[in-house]
Amino acid sequence: MNKGRFAVPAGVGDWATAVGVAALLLATGRSGPHPNGGRELLGYALLAAGGLTLAARRRVPLVVLALTGLCAVGYLGAGFEALAVSYLIAVYSAVRAGHRAAALAVSVGLLAVLHLTALILHDGAPREVVAQARNTLELAWLVAAFAAGEAVRQAERRADEAERTREETALRRADEERVRIARELHDSLTHQISVIKVQSEVAVHVARRRGEQVPAALLAIQEAGREASRELRATLEALRDDDVTPPHGLDHIPGLVTRFRVTGLETTLTVEGHPHTVPAAVSRTAYRIVQESLTNVGRHAAATTASVLIGYRPDALAIRVDDNGRTASSHGEPTPGLGLLGMRERVTALGGRLRTEPRSGGGFTVEAELPTNGAL
Repeated sequence: MNKGRFAVPAGVGDWATAVGVAALLLATGRSGPHPNGGRELLGYALLAAGGLTLAARRRVPLVVLALTGLCAVGYLGAGFEALAVSYLIAVYSAVRAGHRAAALAVSVGLLAVLHLTALILHDGAPREVVAQARNTLELAWLVAAFAAGEAVRQAERRADEAERTREETALRRADEERVRIARELHDSLTHQISVIKVQSEVAVHVARRRGEQVPAALLAIQEAGREASRELRATLEALRDDDVTPPHGLDHIPGLVTRFRVTGLETTLTVEGHPHTVPAAVSRTAYRIVQESLTNVGRHAAATTASVLIGYRPDALAIRVDDNGRTASSHGEPTPGLGLLGMRERVTALGGRLRTEPRSGGGFTVEAELPTNGAL
């Protein structure tokens, strides 16, 4: 069942309780001793009002506590001998909301007023009058309502603390795991990337000193080593600190396209729509999709041209990368590697869609749509 569609409104339960208590009070008042004439109508009105007031007990518990107490005094003064159920529920709600001192003070004052009202407005021996007041609001029921409210309040407080502790534990474990991954990446990749970067720079330097033309592939390796070093450093910083965001996003795609041109792949970039700010996660994912797609083209497709399309839509960002190369075989889509798998995981995490398939006229297409939630 769809809970969002069939969820019961928050106030329905409170109103059901209020109407039920009002009906109970009216039935109790009618079945017990009660006056006739105008006082009878007044008493019934106060009985009903005392019950219906409970509909607001969660929003304004102290106001409801005071109103139900006044109603109890009123219908006792009118001659009804009904237990103040509405007031007991109001006490429970006030204590549950944390107003213990106020509930205790109002209850003590109400007990005194009820006894005084019984003595003033009713004939009979003092002992019978006190018994009548005690029947209206028995002390035992009052203590029970107070204890129940306090018990529920403590249980809810412990539940909140337990939930907060679980969240803090989960965050701490996530931080520890992030630091562990950063340490492993540093230990396993930093040295190798540094070697590639240094060796390529030395090779470029030696070639230039000899007056030789530096091969484009060597320059591409040099630039790729520098870029990999920067990306690794940014990634490690992001893993170690939640507040640091890896810098690569939509703004870096033109530079990425330019670097691939240096390798000999004729790459074009087209932007459609009106560029606007998108969520940071969408921007980073778009960059990674283009980066991974162009990297796969260079590695596997034997392509000479590639095109990158970035389309800005009101509620989504569209990315498309096409090439004119060949797949690993001429029999369909190549077997997805870790790059395509990681790309799909990124898109799925954002609630987007990814399509990767060979083109009918040759080459390969990577197409993604990332929701931007209307970001402007």
